[in-house]
Amino acid sequence: MKSIHNNIPSQPKRHLKTKPVLVVLGILLLGNLLWFIAWLIPNDRQAKASEEVASVDGKVITKEQWMASMEMVYGKEVLLDMVNAEVMEAAAKKNDIKVTDDEINLELALIRSTREGTDTSLQAYDEEVLRKKIRARLILEKVLAKDINVEAKEMKDFYENNKNLYNIPTSYRTSLIYIATEEEGNAVLTELKDGSSFDGLARERSIDPSSASLGGDVGYISKGTDSIDEAIVEALTKVKEGKTSGVIALKDGRYAIALVQNIFEGQAFSYDEVEGHIKRELALSQIPQSVTQESFWQEYKAEWIYGEQ
Repeated sequence: MKSIHNNIPSQPKRHLKTKPVLVVLGILLLGNLLWFIAWLIPNDRQAKASEEVASVDGKVITKEQWMASMEMVYGKEVLLDMVNAEVMEAAAKKNDIKVTDDEINLELALIRSTREGTDTSLQAYDEEVLRKKIRARLILEKVLAKDINVEAKEMKDFYENNKNLYNIPTSYRTSLIYIATEEEGNAVLTELKDGSSFDGLARERSIDPSSASLGGDVGYISKGTDSIDEAIVEALTKVKEGKTSGVIALKDGRYAIALVQNIFEGQAFSYDEVEGHIKRELALSQIPQSVTQESFWQEYKAEWIYGEQ
């Protein structure tokens, strides 16, 4: 008689499947590694925050203190610009307002032509930031002016009576180092030739405190800029962009060295090119009080960490 066991199909031999086990082990290892990295990062940030950036008589100034101070001084202003820009973009979308590059270019040209060399209100901004600020301002002006009627004759008369405003001379974004003697000027030129930065030398060597504190930056200079010696204006016309002049003798007995950061070629704008600008100017003159971008915060539900605006 056949054994009952003979009628039972034989079971295949089972082998331990190593692949799933390795996968599980890999996941556990990766998890531990990620946990270890996460544990290190806060410590690394803390170390960077406590990093020494300066010391005075043994008293340490940390990076954290430095950054906190910068935020207190500049943080609110920077955030204000960012919020205002977003508010104005929302206003542009709601009112179907467009701002073109040509309009921004016109405003930049007008800013350069009307600013005096001693006006430093916009010198802290580079071109990109300045264009964003101008865009936000143009949106505000267009929102305010859109329902105000201005006669075509009034606009054309304004253009004819103010053509000089739209005849923009060539301007030079300039930095200056003022020195007392020609010998000192030659010494400064030697240092520049040897690789010293114009900004650093202006802060260290210039005898004009207001421009020295800005690394020599005096803004845009063009023919007729009253606050700048004519000898400097004349010298700028002979200096290429990014280059420095020689030692310039001034009427008051001082000397100067000029760095031409940028050159903006002059341009005469036709009526058609400035019609929109004139219309806004005349329309805004009819508004009895100034309106700021912050006035629109409530309408577009703008909030920030500093509380109510």
